[in-house]
Amino acid sequence: MDQFKIQGGCKLQGTIAIGGAKNAALPAMTMALLTAEPITLTNVPNVRDIVTMGRLLEHMGAEVQQAESNPHSFTIQARDNRHAEAPYDLVKTMRASILTLGPLVARSGYARVSLPGGCAIGARPVDLHIRALEQMGVAISLDHGYMEARAGKLRGAEIIFDKITVTGTENIMAAATLADGETVLMNAAREPEVTDCADLLNRMGARIQGAGTPTIRIQGVASLHGAKHHVIPDRIETGTFLVAAAITSGNLLLTGCDPAHLTAVINQLASCGVDVREEAAGQLRARGNGQLRPASFTTEEYPGFPTDMQAQFMALATQAEGTSNVAEAIFENRFLHASEMARMGADISISGNEAVIRGRTPLVGARVIASDLRASASLVLAALAASNTTWIDRVYHIDRGYERIEEKLCAVGARIERVADGKES
Repeated sequence: MDQFKIQGGCKLQGTIAIGGAKNAALPAMTMALLTAEPITLTNVPNVRDIVTMGRLLEHMGAEVQQAESNPHSFTIQARDNRHAEAPYDLVKTMRASILTLGPLVARSGYARVSLPGGCAIGARPVDLHIRALEQMGVAISLDHGYMEARAGKLRGAEIIFDKITVTGTENIMAAATLADGETVLMNAAREPEVTDCADLLNRMGARIQGAGTPTIRIQGVASLHGAKHHVIPDRIETGTFLVAAAITSGNLLLTGCDPAHLTAVINQLASCGVDVREEAAGQLRARGNGQLRPASFTTEEYPGFPTDMQAQFMALATQAEGTSNVAEAIFENRFLHASEMARMGADISISGNEAVIRGRTPLVGARVIASDLRASASLVLAALAASNTTWIDRVYHIDRGYERIEEKLCAVGARIERVADGKES
């Protein structure tokens, strides 16, 4: 099991290229199940979840080909969904596996999908997906950890989500593309990844309006066709590297990003005293000056402050002059990184869904354990600011969503080594 060995105290300076968004590429891959024609995706990050999704689609009978000349380009063709099952062994580590449910039942009338796994950040129930599909005429039963869905031709429906759900919005939007009549999704998720999914579906011949707003209208069509699609940049990777510049008093230029997707993060960094500015189209520069102000915020659905940046900002708050207050309103149990940061000297108190971080606290290297994807990133950031050496265990979590993060950071001055089995290579 790989670990990171990180020597802190380095100012990061240079340029980092941002990759494609994992949380946009995963649903894009599952959209290929809606047509027998090939779907070509570019700007796909080479991360563990993408590999897992590729294996899952192959298990279902799809052909998944990675371009020899471009490791970030995939062509997926599901000529038929002859094995419409997502088994537990393939989906236990990846929440996005549920995104196969809507496309499978819409095209072939049947799906058997294991209840998904993913990060240990609290309950993320699938009942919103199930109730919406039932409104569209799908019969769903739960048996031994699997959802089994059966339907004839899906019918359009007016669906009001009780709670904003990104995967729920994407799943039902996909299913509705092949339904009879119009489907209206209300209280829909507005995340850029949802809009990106709708853009791909429209390229495939779908008729979707309103993606990126709380109300999405989908007019069903008889069939969809092949398409080519360029996945949007990863806003969470971008935000993570912006914080890396700030926490090390560094100067980083991030290329290939989309600043419009990061308004809440950029505004919060500015309130902390970090200079973030757009230098050219698709480029952001972040400069840290070593004089950070406290960071207080509540996580919200887009366009609010993203829950996927909460842990990274908590690391930043340990280096601010004063007390920061962070409220986690999206997931329970998403403060697992706090106890690991405390091992490094952070002064953090947790009460329910609120955290109080008292800075500025000198961080000292220690042995810590990553509990989930974003917690991994936050511990890397804390280690960059710490003195001495930090060892981070279970970095397979970070490999799920960040491509070669240690190589990208080393290229701008960090001292990180990937170590196998706890022994230096």
